[in-house]
Amino acid sequence: MKNPHEKEVGPDRRKRRGRWTPRHYVRSLPEGKNCVVAITSDKGLCGGVHSAIARGIRGLVNRYADADVSVVAVGEKGRSQLRRMVGPKMHSAVTEIAMPFTFALASNLAEQVMTEFESPAAVHVAFNKFKSAIAYVPTLTTITPFVGEGDGETLAAYEFEPEAKPDVLESLFEYYLATELYYGMMEGATSEQSSRMQAMENASKNAGELIDKLTLLYNRARQARITTELIEIISGASALD
Repeated sequence: MKNPHEKEVGPDRRKRRGRWTPRHYVRSLPEGKNCVVAITSDKGLCGGVHSAIARGIRGLVNRYADADVSVVAVGEKGRSQLRRMVGPKMHSAVTEIAMPFTFALASNLAEQVMTEFESPAAVHVAFNKFKSAIAYVPTLTTITPFVGEGDGETLAAYEFEPEAKPDVLESLFEYYLATELYYGMMEGATSEQSSRMQAMENASKNAGELIDKLTLLYNRARQARITTELIEIISGASALD
């Protein structure tokens, strides 16, 4: 079932792999603290899979320059790019991650976000969603806190002990955030591996073409050298006659 808070950009909009369109990324940001979590990794050699996330967040931050936005990067590749692109909006980063991603990592990250951003207005998870072996879509999932009472009350159909409801909703929200982070990590890791496979295939193809060109140049030079030596030998023999 499709997540109603999930917005896709890129190939579905422009029919191009990994193309990010910031104006389509999010219509508006809620008032208050907005935390953007960028899901990347520590490894490169996988095409523009990490750059797509960084460029999209840069467009988001520039578009809503007056909003209270803080960026948390997961992975060294995201940290290094976003540190240059968003400057002071960069809050923290999680690097040197043992792969593959685990739910424990997602849970610790969710706890960190809940601790460092007290009562955030929204948490936005930016990741690459896997489509096929040759396509991925930069995606944003927006997660808003649960409402304890009034209009839009969360889990209104269930009864809670009055004194326990705030703690229950807070724990449920943290767990929900952890599951969304883990989902983004899994989708991002799959997109990264498929992109790396494609990048390595292209690199092997380019290397093969380069070897063929260099072999042709070598053979031409070798043949020219042999021809020159034969002409010199024949010319010398003719001179002796």
